[in-house]
Amino acid sequence: MSQMLSRPAGGAFVGDYAGRDSASAKRDHSIQPRPLVSAGRPVLVDRHLICAACGNAVEPAGPDTWRHVPRGRRLAGRSKWLSPLTLAELRKLETYEAFKARFATAVRSDLGLPFTTTEDQWREALRRLDLYETRLHAARRWRTLGAVDNPYLDLFTILTAAPLPPAVSEILDLRGRRRELAALFSWAIPTNEALDVLAKHAPLLECGAGMGYWSALLQARGVDVIAYDLAPPNARAVNRFHIRDRKPWSRIRRGSSEAAVGRHPDRTLFLCWPPYEDDDASYAALRAYRGEIVIYVGERHDGATGSVRFHRELRLNWTLTQEIPLPRWPRLSDTLMVYRRNVVRQPHRERDRCFECQRFIRTGGIGRCDRCFENRPTALALRAGPHRVEYPPEAVDAMPPAQRRALEASPNRISASVIRRMASRRSPGSPRRPSSPCRGRR
Repeated sequence: MSQMLSRPAGGAFVGDYAGRDSASAKRDHSIQPRPLVSAGRPVLVDRHLICAACGNAVEPAGPDTWRHVPRGRRLAGRSKWLSPLTLAELRKLETYEAFKARFATAVRSDLGLPFTTTEDQWREALRRLDLYETRLHAARRWRTLGAVDNPYLDLFTILTAAPLPPAVSEILDLRGRRRELAALFSWAIPTNEALDVLAKHAPLLECGAGMGYWSALLQARGVDVIAYDLAPPNARAVNRFHIRDRKPWSRIRRGSSEAAVGRHPDRTLFLCWPPYEDDDASYAALRAYRGEIVIYVGERHDGATGSVRFHRELRLNWTLTQEIPLPRWPRLSDTLMVYRRNVVRQPHRERDRCFECQRFIRTGGIGRCDRCFENRPTALALRAGPHRVEYPPEAVDAMPPAQRRALEASPNRISASVIRRMASRRSPGSPRRPSSPCRGRR
């Protein structure tokens, strides 16, 4: 069974689907609406909570009360009762009793979370957030970095220092803190050991440098490094990965990774957290590179960074010579890896195929092709971004009735009529479109 449902870490729940109207929902059950919980976690459909009885969208109406979302009304992007715990909110709550009343889900395991927050844990989270906010405010005012400075690592350590009980982690909203810090600094956290390894391979060329934080730390140590990015963050350019209203930490030249490699063939290529589905940011740069050493920061193989072709190129034609573990946010495994080019180049022969008919599908695809899906549709199929998630009959039968009803009513469901329209677009004898995967790699 493909798992499409997940629980966002903190924040509001967003979605366009509101299900049937509230009057219809009330006819389905007489109890007050409650969100569906499975294995200690709220079940989400289309990124919103659903009613445990009828499967319709629900939203909080108070600390421990819920209501159905009326038909046609868009779910709120922010919710007073589901927003992350911020220092400003916590400061308004002078006592632990006030905290329990405001954030009932944090102290009652029957409301979804598999843990409770004690008063000591609440005070520890408040202490860490207070120190974090003070240091972050100061770091935002910095414009240059010294040889011993690393405010990103300092802030990360404040948040994640052991012991870190689940309740404290939940209050700190580490996923939100990671996005906040990555937008200001970098998606990976540098350490002295990692910077020393990079310095040994200077002069360096960092491609996809973002805010230029790694390059700034290297330059402060006297290392020769040039940084490039396709959209250097500044007041006139939009970079969706970083904040817009401040200058980068170091000078960032504008240009693609492939073009930068061509301009500086004498420098060691350094790639830090290239996007997962962007061949140009990783694979194209690596193929254009003619040097013997490449340094890559991110996750290996099926992780969150580097395209499929990029990782296949590394496995085929490069040898890993050194690994340096980096500070890691929850569920990530950031590592600095040094690769040396192999003497003999091997061509790419690996091709992805449909699980059922064995026809070729796009690189990185997994699952069934469109033709197999049209000819033998599953019990339930949903769109998930550019991919398709298929649920076999046994998976659908095992679902709670409310979850099944919510999925069947989802606007992302691929219905039988959609399948027929897909098949009718192909007239006899016309060339077939390229097959696409039924779901993504991750």
